[in-house]
Amino acid sequence: MVRRLLVAALLAIPVLAAAQYVDNAPVQEDSTLVLTLEDALKIALSENISVKVADMEVQRAEYARKGSYAALFPQVNASGSFQHTIRKQVMYMGGGSSSSGSGSSGGGMSSMFTSVLDPVMYYITELMKQHPGAIAPYTPPATDETESSGNGGIEVGRTNTWSAGINASMPIVNAQLWESIGLSGDQVELAVEQARESRLGMVTSVKQAYYAVLMAKASYDVYNAVFENAVQNYKLTEMRYNAQKASELDFTRAKSSLASAIPNLYNAENAIELALWQLKAVIGLDLDRPVDVVGSLEDNAEQMFRYLQEGENASLEGNTQLRQLEAQANMLARQIRMQQYAYLPSLSLAFAYNYNAMAEDFDFNNYQWTPYSYIGIQLSIPIFSGGQRYHQVKQAKVQAQELEYQRINAERQLRIAIRQSLSTMDTSIKTYDAAKDALESAEKAYDIAAKSYEVGRSTLTDLNNTELVLTQTRMQVLQAVYNFVIAKAGLEQTLGYDYKTEE
Repeated sequence: MVRRLLVAALLAIPVLAAAQYVDNAPVQEDSTLVLTLEDALKIALSENISVKVADMEVQRAEYARKGSYAALFPQVNASGSFQHTIRKQVMYMGGGSSSSGSGSSGGGMSSMFTSVLDPVMYYITELMKQHPGAIAPYTPPATDETESSGNGGIEVGRTNTWSAGINASMPIVNAQLWESIGLSGDQVELAVEQARESRLGMVTSVKQAYYAVLMAKASYDVYNAVFENAVQNYKLTEMRYNAQKASELDFTRAKSSLASAIPNLYNAENAIELALWQLKAVIGLDLDRPVDVVGSLEDNAEQMFRYLQEGENASLEGNTQLRQLEAQANMLARQIRMQQYAYLPSLSLAFAYNYNAMAEDFDFNNYQWTPYSYIGIQLSIPIFSGGQRYHQVKQAKVQAQELEYQRINAERQLRIAIRQSLSTMDTSIKTYDAAKDALESAEKAYDIAAKSYEVGRSTLTDLNNTELVLTQTRMQVLQAVYNFVIAKAGLEQTLGYDYKTEE
């Protein structure tokens, strides 16, 4: 008995330990992410791919604008070169008279050249003594003319030439350059507005996807109620059929009504799943992440009676399309001024500091490096370009006129879009009011038909007809609210209502 008790105690220890581990184990919470509309918008603003790309475009344009300012600063470059002379240049100096009959004038010219060339030849002779090989007499190929004349030349320079230094330049007066820097700033503003357009489109897409989920869930509730009514009617008809108080026709109709309600319920479930996938894709979440939304579609019915009627003269100052066209117009105006400023002179500052060396060999230790530097101002005055600048100005003006026509047409289309949204919203309100009244009557008629069927005063056909009207009326109420919120989201995008401003 003692052994058996010890064995039982030893076997019970792992079981107790396992039980204690299970009791102390942390309970894993539900990982389903429940979202409100504001939560979905905030996540989309930080995770949506199109928004990220738009922000990167703004950053790229900002870098381009900062890079354009570099043209105002000195441009410093280091340079180096090596030149190997294959055949040196030849310099001819002086020379005798071409004919003996030149007269006194020829003698005067000869004496003048002699007086001028004597110091030069003396300097060249001394240079040849100090640097043998730097200047060598040039002997041209033997020809009848050279042999007869006897006039030779002098080779100048050395075989290898080295050069290294620093060059710098900076514009002082350049109206075209200044205008191009302003154009870079306009490009940044255009990129910012394009990013804003991406955000507005993203906000509208999130709202539409969110309302689609609410619509799918509301439709599921309607079809689920139809399914539950069909189950209840089937049970009641089966009981009455077994008691021989209902005909086989009513029992078959009840069975078919139940069977037809099942596919609608499955389709409603699938619609919810597809709507949730679309919402996750829009806001940038993983498609496998469990997500759900809070609220119901009818909660948005209250805003149907609080919205402000903008009317036909609604302000389009916040419309992103018109803002982009305005930014493009400003850019074209700058381009026109840039082309016109091409007629103006420009002034720039230049500086250079170079070292040069010439030698006949590659003995770098014995090279004599000579510095060479300068600083100066360069004036450039455009005179003639073959009409290129003139036609560029004309081209830019034509493009600006085209853009103005596009702006007028875009404003017309936006006015039409505003009217369509307002008309849809008004129609949705009227439809909602009428469907809401019809829903009360349909619910009352269904209750009467159900009780009448229970006591045997009406047929199953009457009950099914009233249920069909009730289902259609419920869907009309939901569809009216859904059409209103979708049209309102589109109107807000057209008018350029920012989400941060609304918040």
